[in-house]
Amino acid sequence: MMFDDIWFERLAATSEGTEERAPARLKSKIYSALVMRMAHSAPLLDLKETKKRGGHLCIFEHTVASLPVAAQIRSMNPCRTCHARVLGERMDHAPIFWPGCPYSEFHNG
Repeated sequence: MMFDDIWFERLAATSEGTEERAPARLKSKIYSALVMRMAHSAPLLDLKETKKRGGHLCIFEHTVASLPVAAQIRSMNPCRTCHARVLGERMDHAPIFWPGCPYSEFHNG
């Protein structure tokens, strides 16, 4: 056990100041996979309810949230069909500039 402690302390000391961030493409792919997994396990929160609770919505989610459609439609993930997701998952510096878009935040944050 003592050896493990020393090894971990040395490892931590060598990595100080070398903070690396995950690439935006990887963050985008992970986000897409997590949201898809959540959607398969249970319905997502209604976009109108998300907005009411102070959640950030992109321009397309705002549109879906304001449409007179069933809550089931507003609980779907519009990112699955959005070109921002496609760009975010495939480009290193995707030109996505929509406020509230998680893919935009990954690439411009």
